[in-house]
Amino acid sequence: MSSPTQLSSEILQDYFRTSLSSEAVSLGDQPCPTKGFFQCGPGLICYGQSTCGVSPKIEASAEFDALRATKLNGTDLCLPFDFTSIIENLRREYYMKPLYSGIKGITKNPLIRKAYYLVRELLPVGVRRHFQKAYLKDWHKLPFPHWPVDFTVDELHELFLSLCMKAQGVNRIPFIWFWPEGASACAILTHDVETAAGRDFSSVLMDMDEARGFKASFQVIPEKRYEVPLSYWKEIRGRGFEFNVHDINHDGRLFKDRVEFERRAQLINEYMRKYEARGFRAGAMYRNLDWYDAFEFSYDMSVPNVAHLEPQRGGCCTAMPYFVGKILEIPLTTSQDYSVFNILESYSLDLWKKQIAMILGRNGLLSFLSHPDYLIPLRPRGVYQALLEHLREVCDGVHVWHALPGELDRWWRARSQMRLVESENGVHIVGPQRERARIAYANLDGDRIAYTIDPLPSAASVAASAA
Repeated sequence: MSSPTQLSSEILQDYFRTSLSSEAVSLGDQPCPTKGFFQCGPGLICYGQSTCGVSPKIEASAEFDALRATKLNGTDLCLPFDFTSIIENLRREYYMKPLYSGIKGITKNPLIRKAYYLVRELLPVGVRRHFQKAYLKDWHKLPFPHWPVDFTVDELHELFLSLCMKAQGVNRIPFIWFWPEGASACAILTHDVETAAGRDFSSVLMDMDEARGFKASFQVIPEKRYEVPLSYWKEIRGRGFEFNVHDINHDGRLFKDRVEFERRAQLINEYMRKYEARGFRAGAMYRNLDWYDAFEFSYDMSVPNVAHLEPQRGGCCTAMPYFVGKILEIPLTTSQDYSVFNILESYSLDLWKKQIAMILGRNGLLSFLSHPDYLIPLRPRGVYQALLEHLREVCDGVHVWHALPGELDRWWRARSQMRLVESENGVHIVGPQRERARIAYANLDGDRIAYTIDPLPSAASVAASAA
């Protein structure tokens, strides 16, 4: 079994792909036996065990600051918590149950929710909107994750890296940059098809995307909702878009019972093979990452960064992809179109522009979810066209890599197998797709990390690629 120190080293390597070692990291005294909320510096909320104590209430987390209890003695770094566990507690949303355990009301009743999904298909969007707004009415009061984008996981990685750098007395370390060709960020477009009307509008939506130079993935429901003709599958793939599976029948019950889930997971795996699909998204963004070992798809897109406007609250608190076992999780980092139009009742780009700017500032993933079903009317269609135009300007202006989700999946897997090697010619990258990778540097600026990127691949990497 791996020790906490080894696991902390591995998770740091997984995120940064750096040669920096964290072998000198150790845990302090026996941590508090119960899990709870604490902070690691002002506003950086954590959930788990800590030797400095924890609170059952997130509002009192500031009373337990783990950063004050962190000790640096020469090259030895002593943490009051297990870094890996804290990261997993956030990315797998283990903080959810204690955070929302006290929420009650008719809209949280499982029987009411079951009844809603039984008649959901029969309800017009306007009627559904009233039910959903009642369910989500407290969204702006939720204390965590931070709205409109949460970077807690990313900030914790940078904090841990800076502490390791201080322990080893270095101010600058190389690592493998997050995106190919030194791109500043990554952007993906995804479309969930919910009705036959949305299916029939998909061709128009593809025209809109292509007019701005984009391709996207379409997530299609394989059972009950509508027919999925072979011609539809061929058109999507033939035009260079991706065809993925969207739940099984979108009834909101995929994760309600383990036995029934395993039956449905087997069917989902069969549809993945039938459609030669590699990606998946659950209906209504419902999820249970601890059950994902039953799935055979390569990547999932069911976890929001911040789920304030989703029926299942929570969020993974990161703007970067991450692995759940063998599956790559590609989080939804911006608000989906349905929520903006129908819950927030906004037909402005203001929220999306704010989220885009925040994610660009963290060099993260810009992932968008829109539905052909809700873009048929002229007003929302015009807003989506304006979003595409703005995103085109952003991608061209600051070198954002626009990719299909499957391309992102292949890149992130290749990056996970890359490593830095030192030779007489300097530091270079080895591993698959190394010719696309760039060496970046984490520069310690006080207590913060600043990044610089080599604009071109190293000569050693080019020579290795040509060999």
